[in-house]
Amino acid sequence: MGATDIFGRIATSLYGMETSPPTFNACHDVPDGGVLLALPALLAMGLLRHSEKYFELPAGFYRLDSIFLVLAFMALARIKSVEKLRYCPPGEWGKLLGLDRIPEAKTLREKIGILSHQGEPYKWAGELGREWMEADPEQAGVLYIDGHVRVYNGHQTELPRHYVSRQKLCLRATTDYWVNAMDGQPFFVINKEIDPGLLQVLETEIVPRLEAEVPVQSPEIECQQTPYMHRFIMVFDREGYSPGFMKRMRDKSIACQTYNKYPGVDWPEEEFHKTLVQLVSGNIVEMQLAERGVFLGKTLWVREIRKLTESGHQTAIISTDYQNDCSQVAPNMFARWSQENFFKYMREHYNLDGLADYSTEEISETTKMVNPEYRTVDGKVRKHVSKLNRKKRKFGEIMMIEEISPGKIEAYQQKKSEIHEEVINLELLVEELKACRKKIPKHITMGDLPEEERFRRLGTKGKYLIDTIKMIAYRAETAMVSSARELMSRMEDARSLIQAIYKTEVDLIPNEQDGTLKVRLHQLANRSTGTIIQHLCKELNDTCTQFPGTKLQLIYELVS
Repeated sequence: MGATDIFGRIATSLYGMETSPPTFNACHDVPDGGVLLALPALLAMGLLRHSEKYFELPAGFYRLDSIFLVLAFMALARIKSVEKLRYCPPGEWGKLLGLDRIPEAKTLREKIGILSHQGEPYKWAGELGREWMEADPEQAGVLYIDGHVRVYNGHQTELPRHYVSRQKLCLRATTDYWVNAMDGQPFFVINKEIDPGLLQVLETEIVPRLEAEVPVQSPEIECQQTPYMHRFIMVFDREGYSPGFMKRMRDKSIACQTYNKYPGVDWPEEEFHKTLVQLVSGNIVEMQLAERGVFLGKTLWVREIRKLTESGHQTAIISTDYQNDCSQVAPNMFARWSQENFFKYMREHYNLDGLADYSTEEISETTKMVNPEYRTVDGKVRKHVSKLNRKKRKFGEIMMIEEISPGKIEAYQQKKSEIHEEVINLELLVEELKACRKKIPKHITMGDLPEEERFRRLGTKGKYLIDTIKMIAYRAETAMVSSARELMSRMEDARSLIQAIYKTEVDLIPNEQDGTLKVRLHQLANRSTGTIIQHLCKELNDTCTQFPGTKLQLIYELVS
């Protein structure tokens, strides 16, 4: 429980001496030691790359790289908040970092605050995202863009309400716009406390950044000479449907792909033909596909590709990718589940919706937002229009189908007239509400908002720092999953295996003379996984990774 490196702590706190490098001692049965197997992947993904360029800690016992490693190991070990670190043995976790103990929760919170507010987490995250794209240009050729609503249950600020589809409720929340690869791996995220909508965020923030950072898929000169070429493809849901926006992107040599918001009538089944399609996973399946050219909004010719399911439902996709065959365009759209799965996995395993800190920040008075008064009146219009449509439908359903007695005719006429009167009254009310709504400006600035309705936004700098570390951890885990799948027959079990490895005990055996730090992983409950783990250890050893701050090369092996 207590600190044992008394001299080191006194030297750094009282005399301002430089922090000593990590020191490892031989120890056995260290819990959660399996996270050390992720260290080569974490470093390869950029956990400590550029960290000293954008961050700095005041003189103290804990080094900058130690804090970053603690946060990354916490994410991989599924310790979902700093507070939950209190229930982990600090001395045992210190052994994994070459320390006498890890910082307590309060100290770690202070370090995160310093790194967030005195460092530059935005620039660090941006540089890493650009490097991830450059490392795999093909992966950056098709980008999935979607908003994730992050619910806030606290009481420090009254955030605007957002519709949360997974809970089917309107809750106070912020919106994060994520840009991911086809396999779900993230590139970067943009947070919006006041959500202007996917289209505006795409055009004003995401597209300019992608134009500058996405590696060129086709030479730019070729794109200018051939109007059908594109630099990269953006895939998004119906919220981004806009012929005008797709036309502007087409002029920038950027292809867009989404669902047709107004598909119209079904196409004849004779148009559909069986097509072999290769999914992102590599599996080849058979789909019933058909294609037409469609002139959208009298603005732009697009390709409309439809998939016919066994139930007879037709899924309509529109795309400005004029280059690839429909057997390539269709799976790009249907692979959007990878991003949805990413959100679900990150919520459950990495606490994506958790608060990085409890700070709040002022919002610029020039920030535009939907007028609350407009939203109230607009809600009433929608409510009464819906009620009016139900009454009209009911009015049309009351018909004289067969001969009835004169008494029943009078009852029928009376009922019909009552509903007709209700329809007229509702129509007048809807017209009044629409006229009232027209007089109210739809958007106002934060400065024009009444004082009692103003709010502050949640702290963003700490969130960007923690989210970036979580992205690095997820990418490192995914790299290990890909390696494990090379020897697995059940691909879906790979992540469960890697999670089990992270929770497994290890023995640490340093050898200063040989310059090595041996990490001996204990056997898992299922010994049949030994071959896979040995394969992982061999690949990790081939990286010749040194533990940060030392000259000790990591050597991984499985206890026989």
